[in-house]
Amino acid sequence: MTIFLFSLMGLPSSAGFSGKFFIFAGAIDAGYIWLAIIGVLNSAVSLYYYLRVMVYMYFRDPVEDYAWVSLPAAAVVSIVICLIGVLYLGIIPGDVMELAKLAIF
Repeated sequence: MTIFLFSLMGLPSSAGFSGKFFIFAGAIDAGYIWLAIIGVLNSAVSLYYYLRVMVYMYFRDPVEDYAWVSLPAAAVVSIVICLIGVLYLGIIPGDVMELAKLAIF
């Protein structure tokens, strides 16, 4: 969950960073610098909300005991696959971006 929240924040080496980078770069290339600035400011504001979730996850006492919760193997496998995808798209986004360019033109 923490890595997915870091990705939503747009921290480097995650898919969220790559996505925000390409969106803001596209806005700047199209001449919408004001839109890119608003997007960056909104991303900065969103950090507060994502960090707030992490504070509740790690630094607050739980209201109930969730020791009875267990994840089935299929759920763990799907979470790991999503995690690998988020990190792959953040570290090596070029392959996927080339496929996206081929799909457009």
